Amino acid sequence: MAEVLTATVVAAPARRPRIAWRFGLLALVVVVAAIGVLTWDVPGTPGSRGFWIAVDLRIVSVATIALVACCQAVATVLFHTATANRILTPSIMGFDALYVVMQTALVFFFGSAALSATDGLAKVIVQSVLMVGFATLLYGWLFAGRRGNLHVMLLVGVVLGVGFGSLSTVMQRLLTPSDFDILSARLFGNLSNSDAEYLPWGALVVAAVLAVVWRRRHRLDVIALGRETALNLGVAYRREVVGILVLVAVLISVSTTMVGPMTFFGFLVATLAYQLAGSSQHRVVLPFAALLGAATLLGGYFVLRHVFYAAGMLSIIIEFVGGLFFLIFLLRKGSL
Repeated sequence: MAEVLTATVVAAPARRPRIAWRFGLLALVVVVAAIGVLTWDVPGTPGSRGFWIAVDLRIVSVATIALVACCQAVATVLFHTATANRILTPSIMGFDALYVVMQTALVFFFGSAALSATDGLAKVIVQSVLMVGFATLLYGWLFAGRRGNLHVMLLVGVVLGVGFGSLSTVMQRLLTPSDFDILSARLFGNLSNSDAEYLPWGALVVAAVLAVVWRRRHRLDVIALGRETALNLGVAYRREVVGILVLVAVLISVSTTMVGPMTFFGFLVATLAYQLAGSSQHRVVLPFAALLGAATLLGGYFVLRHVFYAAGMLSIIIEFVGGLFFLIFLLRKGSL
């Protein structure tokens, strides 16, 4: 039924040759960048034991980058579909602020030693569950209800984000300098923060979410048409939107718990994907956004690490460019 509805409502089919060419180019960039990160400037000769030990260590970074790029890109596209607005993102709505306040409270009440003492899969699962529960209750209640209003959701999300940020600031000011330095290192979005122990868990969760999203890609096309149109076409709009918000919360929680907050990266990748994909269908936009995100992070990581020797600056540059792009997009659009 969903396939029939999508075929009916989509105005123009995707131009397959051009889209396939763009997909192929992006995939080539991802492969070349990944090979470059894995093998460039590796000590030892190819095939030697030292060479493969270094490559194994770099595989964790490459896998983390690919996973985070996929989470941020897909989650932002899904959030845009649910809210029918291409400016809002989960991070802008205060989602990352909950992660910050949880980490800050842990250090404030138990000291910086608690961060390393509690590291492990159990802590990651607890953080993810709390973040998913918060986002699901907030967005599901405010937007998916009968009186759901986009501006009310925006207002409440921003207010909660500011409130969490203020609470975090108050606790951080009361910390000792050493505790504050350790906490700041954890709160700074860094692709090298990830632990190899978390990768299998994160990859499994993300794979399950992507499988669900791909099966519902045709319904997502209908949801993107708006509430009234979707209801007229027989789609359970409220249930679908709540489901989308839950999936978004899961993806963002995985990304945030692995590398820390990344506010504008998802917006940057999703917006570019809309412009370059050549189609509004989710079966095209979603994989295009994921590939574009992986190409951006891997390419930037390679250039900054091996050309400028400043790999730690990647998240700062991406957030700066993404924030600037967000402001330009907002000014040109003129409204939310």
